[in-house]
Amino acid sequence: MTERMGRVICDITISADGYSAGLNQTEERPFGDDGGDGWGDKLHAWMFENPDENRAEVDRMTAAKAFVMGRNMFGPVRGEWDRQWNGWWGDDPPFHAPVFVLTHYAREPQPMDGGTTYYFVTDGIESALARAHEAAGDGDVAIQGGATTVNQYLAAGLIDELRLHLVPLTLGAGTRLFEGVPPLKLEQVRSRSASRVTHATYRVLS
Repeated sequence: MTERMGRVICDITISADGYSAGLNQTEERPFGDDGGDGWGDKLHAWMFENPDENRAEVDRMTAAKAFVMGRNMFGPVRGEWDRQWNGWWGDDPPFHAPVFVLTHYAREPQPMDGGTTYYFVTDGIESALARAHEAAGDGDVAIQGGATTVNQYLAAGLIDELRLHLVPLTLGAGTRLFEGVPPLKLEQVRSRSASRVTHATYRVLS
């Protein structure tokens, strides 16, 4: 009997023109130029300024049993690991589960408070997903981002459900969702409008 695996989901905030981050990303401004003054001010204001209005969507973002993310989402360190960077989220990251970070440079696993452990995967997206499935059991695996990583998984046909949080602003340039991804057939599962964002969930059919 084949062991049942959970779904592969993606939860990502994008601008109305499809960008998950603007140009000029820095350690102080991980989402680049989005017209705000700091840490993704305008693009992610819906999470922080209206937490009760969007509680269900925020809670779903960290409900998976394992996570995969690209190195750029993990942090600003490039090349060899020449500094002990442990992510943007402090000593107790919100994942509380294994997180598999895609990188070209090996690094020992990094346990954090609250049950999060970062594992650094150097042999590609399919290997990272296989390890995440193994860690998650029959629970869901979340492809956490950024958009470049999500695009790789979409192009490979490895995402089952796409959850988009569409913010009413345009960035004009930056890192764009669906860049380089072949045409997809999506089935809308649900949508809900809030004051600063529209939440839309799609099943990826092909």
